[in-house]
Amino acid sequence: VLPMVPAPPGSFAAAARGAACSSLSSSSSSITCPQCHRSASLDHRGLRGFQRNRLLEAIVQRYQQGRGAAPGASAAAAVAICQLCDRTPPEPAATLCEQCDVLYCSACQLKCHPSRGPFAKHRLVQPPPPPAPAEAASRPTGAAQGAPSGGGGCKSPGGAGAGATGGSTARKFPTCPEHEMENYSMYCVSCRTPVCYLCLEEGRHAKHEVKPLGAMWKQHKAQLSQALNGVSDKAKEAKEFLVQLKNILQQIQENGLDYEACLVAQCDALVDALTRQKAKLLTKVTKEREHKLKMVWDQINHCTLKLRQSTGLMEYCLEVIKENDPSGFLQISDALIKRVQVSQEQWVKGALEPKVSAEFDLTLDSEPLLQAIHQLDFIQMKCRVPPIPLLQLEKCCTRNNSVTLAWRMPPFTHSPVDGYILELDDGAGGQFREVYVGKETLCTIDGLHFNSTYNARVKAFNSSGVGPYSKTVVLQTSDVAWFTFDPNSGHRDIILSNDNQTATCSSYDDRVVLGTAAFSKGVHYWELHVDRYDNHPDPAFGVARASVVKDMMLGKDDKAWAMYVDNNRSWFMHCNSHTNRTEGGVCKGATVGVLLDLNKHTLTFFINGQQQGPTAFSHVDGVFMPALSLNRNVQVTLHTGLEVPTNLGRPKLSGN
Repeated sequence: VLPMVPAPPGSFAAAARGAACSSLSSSSSSITCPQCHRSASLDHRGLRGFQRNRLLEAIVQRYQQGRGAAPGASAAAAVAICQLCDRTPPEPAATLCEQCDVLYCSACQLKCHPSRGPFAKHRLVQPPPPPAPAEAASRPTGAAQGAPSGGGGCKSPGGAGAGATGGSTARKFPTCPEHEMENYSMYCVSCRTPVCYLCLEEGRHAKHEVKPLGAMWKQHKAQLSQALNGVSDKAKEAKEFLVQLKNILQQIQENGLDYEACLVAQCDALVDALTRQKAKLLTKVTKEREHKLKMVWDQINHCTLKLRQSTGLMEYCLEVIKENDPSGFLQISDALIKRVQVSQEQWVKGALEPKVSAEFDLTLDSEPLLQAIHQLDFIQMKCRVPPIPLLQLEKCCTRNNSVTLAWRMPPFTHSPVDGYILELDDGAGGQFREVYVGKETLCTIDGLHFNSTYNARVKAFNSSGVGPYSKTVVLQTSDVAWFTFDPNSGHRDIILSNDNQTATCSSYDDRVVLGTAAFSKGVHYWELHVDRYDNHPDPAFGVARASVVKDMMLGKDDKAWAMYVDNNRSWFMHCNSHTNRTEGGVCKGATVGVLLDLNKHTLTFFINGQQQGPTAFSHVDGVFMPALSLNRNVQVTLHTGLEVPTNLGRPKLSGN
């Protein structure tokens, strides 16, 4: 984007925007842009007081030259026109100011460039004649070849008018607006503008920092090229992103059609299943109806037969009763009575009740199905397992014996992520083990081995399963241990200062303070400088477990291994057992060194570079923390991050 600076009267920007973008008021001496409504005050130089945008001028000139050289270009485009006209179209130019490089018509010349005041010394000449068509057609190549290679840009003597007339005059170097006879030669770093040598000697740039114009031109062009490379990369990514979005559009269309077809097929299958079930239910109803009808018809036939027999018997008995022959009546009466009784017994209880009901004992419960139909909707699509997380190497780091890892999911990830699993090996190429499970994307692991190489990897998981592992990142912990006294675990009587590197005590009793590091592997060495030693106290130096007792001398319990020393001799102590008395003590200015070799499982002490007694303890194994016990008569300063010295002295002879 070109800089939006006001264009001078001699520029093509002024010619292009003179009528539409600015209006000059002689009473207010200001210029206002109707587009943004911003006003700029003018000094005695008028529009010439604005900085020229020569790059925009050159671009417009090349554009106009290209249009003039195009086939079928209008001949009117080569006519010199007024650059400040507010008429449409502009009036032909009548004069050209050689100092301003502006073409004026007669009216605009009287209005904007009167021959008085600061314009009295300007020379007004006739505008140059338009070039021949062949010259105009060949001009762009010549102009490009004739452009100077120096900094500061170039201009044509006719401004936009020269571009309109074909550029018959070769380009010249731009001149200083304050010293019109001088070309730009330097660049003012403070004002960020090109200047001439007179500006440096006489003007306001005399005491400013300046640099060669060509060097600054190359430097700024290199910066612009570098910035353009970044923009180009982003534009390339944006184009790839647009291609991806267009592919997504196509996939959405295809997936939409597929889902519509699948939905129609599923609904059709449901309708077919319902139709088949309806047919089955109708068959059941038909069978039940036929069964009931058969039962009723059978009962009707049976009852009709019995009724006919009973009716015939009754009519016969009535006829017998009408006879007056006693002997004949008595001859058949016994048999007839038995026959009537048998006929009566045939109409037993239930014989005159229907065997089946007219109601159907079939009830169709369609409510659950209706509810299921009403609840029929799309459920959440089964998500896929998360993709491979990306380790952010620029955020992964090591500090002392701690490592920090950071990761993120790749862009355009649609699968949900419920959490991450971070795995770390044992620092010796062993098996990976889980060290973190959670939703965070940054994790710090403390308490690792010093001078060890760890491999780490991470994977994501969700309800569908666990995704693949990321690439393995290799992290190297510090070669030596940097630590301080721990203010959180020390006894409350311990007083720490100097960023927790200097310790003393407020009590006359011995109190324990631990270091912030824990060791379980490797060789470690640190020193403690005795800053103050009064009244012959017995400070103790060594290592301890985190659960050591902190209100008595170091080494009196089974959680500490120490050397306590006065001004004449020292002893090693563990579990309140004193061993290896050695001559030689400490005083103000003495240095006590502690060497913990967990490869050989030994603990050794030094005073002022000389080993104090034999190896103090062997077979030490586990996790140890630097430890110290002292009272108010002692003050020591801790020095860490030390390599194991190679010039330590031999041990002194032990006492009893």
